[in-house]
Formats: sequence, C-alpha cells, structure tokens
Amino acid sequence: MLMLVALPKGLNVDEWLASNASAFYNHVSLMYGSISEFCTISSCPTMKAWSTQIQWTNEKGRKRKCSGPQYADYAASIIQKILTDEDLVPTKQSKEFSKAFRPAIQKTFRFLFHLVGHMYTCHFRTIVNLELHPHLNTLYLHLLLFCAEFNLLDSKEMALSEDLTTALIHSSPPPRTSGSHARNT
Repeated sequence: MLMLVALPKGLNVDEWLASNASAFYNHVSLMYGSISEFCTISSCPTMKAWSTQIQWTNEKGRKRKCSGPQYADYAASIIQKILTDEDLVPTKQSKEFSKAFRPAIQKTFRFLFHLVGHMYTCHFRTIVNLELHPHLNTLYLHLLLFCAEFNLLDSKEMALSEDLTTALIHSSPPPRTSGSHARNT
C-alpha cells in the first residue's frame, strides 16, 4: 500500500495529487453510491463521521447543519468543481498549477475523508450486508496513507479514526516475502 501512495520518480507532485484526487473521488463515489439509498434525510438527519457531527461551511464561511445526503451532494459538487477547474487543475502541459491548488486539493481530501467516515459511522452494517467492507477498508487505508504522505489532512482530523486505523493495521495479514509461499508450477 505504501508503494501505491509514493510519488513516482520524475512526476510532478501536483500532477500526482490531482490524478489521485480524481481516482479517490471516483472510488468514494462508487462506494457511497452503493449505500446511497440507505442514506436519507430521515436515516441521517445530521452528517456524522467518526465521533463528530460535521457541519457544512459555505463560501462565506458560515456553518450550518445538514443531513448526510445533503453533505454528500454538496461535497460532490465542490469536488467536481475543483477537479474540472482549469485554473486549479490544468490539463495543458504548458500550464502551471496555481498557489490555490494545494488548499483546494486539501479541501477535496477532507470531504472524501468525511464521506468515508460517514459510511463507517452510519452505514457500516449495510456495507457488511452487501459484502463491501473489504473494499471500504482498503479504500480507507489507501486514502489515509495518501493523505498522511502528502500532509493533506489535519492531524486532529486524522486522529478521529485512529481506533479504526489501528484495528485495520493489526488485522491485516503480514506482507509476503519472496520465500514465504510455495510456487505453483
């Protein structure tokens, strides 16, 4: 997993962040889509992730409570806007990334982290019933390692899921070494 998050040699770090933001957005959207019919205003009247009730902050800095599905919709809209903004995420080779890119990409990853947290907090039983929990666990660890590698989330925010991280790391099988398994011939 650590090899997946490492910056490939010779690649611009901003390009790597943008590419991965898009990939993570797609994966989180697919996972959320699998449980979205269970995430309703009545089942999730507030946006909860981990042990925290998360409020939406608008462009003017005003916070307001919202439901889980409302937050998911708001987050998806903002992430799409960020990832398709040519001034933030340039697609032409000659164009440089702006200074506004890093804060925008941090916002993107914060939203993704909240959405994953919401799925664990409010919909994990459904995810287990759908047998999607191995996928969610892998997505979570990959996302968390990526964010840690590039300092994309505040350490206080990452600490909210520390118990889950510890449990997943300790439940993972040890990595294979070249001599630890038999070859099939």
